[in-house]
Amino acid sequence: MNVIGIESSCDETSVAVISDGKLLANYVSSQEFHTNFGGVVPELSSRAHLKMVNSLFEKALTNSNITRDDIDVIAATAGPGLIGALLVGFTFAKGLAFSLNKPFVPVNHIEGHIYSPLLMENPPQFPYLSLVVSGGHTLLLIVKSETEIVKLGSTIDDAAGEAFDKVSKMIGLGYPGGPLIQQYAEKGDERKIPFPIAQTKKEYGYSFSGLKTAVLRYLQKEYEDINNIPENDLPDIAASFQFAAVKALTRNVIKALKNYDVKAISLAGGVAANQRLRDEMSDIAHRYRKQIVVPDMKYCGDNAAMIALRGMQVYNAGKTAPLNFTAFPSIPEDTFISP
Repeated sequence: MNVIGIESSCDETSVAVISDGKLLANYVSSQEFHTNFGGVVPELSSRAHLKMVNSLFEKALTNSNITRDDIDVIAATAGPGLIGALLVGFTFAKGLAFSLNKPFVPVNHIEGHIYSPLLMENPPQFPYLSLVVSGGHTLLLIVKSETEIVKLGSTIDDAAGEAFDKVSKMIGLGYPGGPLIQQYAEKGDERKIPFPIAQTKKEYGYSFSGLKTAVLRYLQKEYEDINNIPENDLPDIAASFQFAAVKALTRNVIKALKNYDVKAISLAGGVAANQRLRDEMSDIAHRYRKQIVVPDMKYCGDNAAMIALRGMQVYNAGKTAPLNFTAFPSIPEDTFISP
């Protein structure tokens, strides 16, 4: 079975091919020009997707040695994401499904991240505890099977990825914040500034707006002009912020491991590329004698491989969708399982 996956939820255009469970192609075109604007510009993102999606599709077919007639299932990200960007890949996929008379599977982007560790050579065994940390979402879940996900907690305000981006911009490092914060943090003292590790009333809840505000208050207190922070001070600020963010993320992981019987833990989403977080999760897995699976860097960010994989799983579970299924910029609380 040949499954095409198409991803265009934000600022990466991606097309992938999975054949009989094996990933044959996964091409990603990143829109790096957004760094000039300090964040993703939706209209420009949509135009870039329009420019790239067909050429990536043709490239994926060619390098997988298959033709359009060989395609069995077409999967595409339906949401959440920027609606204009989503519609480019989503509409392309629907048009392809219509023209080829093939099954169409809309995929929940977050589910793609949740199951992305299954792309690895040694995937996590069910049930596994999943920490999903991306630009717009922070979730702690128990993944029981390919069709059952139990949500333990999520953020009540900013997601961790948003906090990284906002703090990076606040201290003058720019966008995207995650890689820049990590780069500076490597040279800093992570215990120099005692930024707070937020606790919420919800047992497995997350909150990052308070941490973001604490960084701002520190800057206002220490510097007359927060737009002119001395370069030598940036590593300690970045390291201290990163330390507090990682501790907030992993504290609930430890709590969940004490309360639930799981066989493995996983880390997924764009912030999963952060080495400090990866190291902390590995230490926790070793301490609690659990398998740890973190996707390769190329599968942490938005990519079509995880969409093709999830599309295959959903199709195998007997779920497809009519071509009038609509894309969605956000998802209702506690809603997962596509479509």
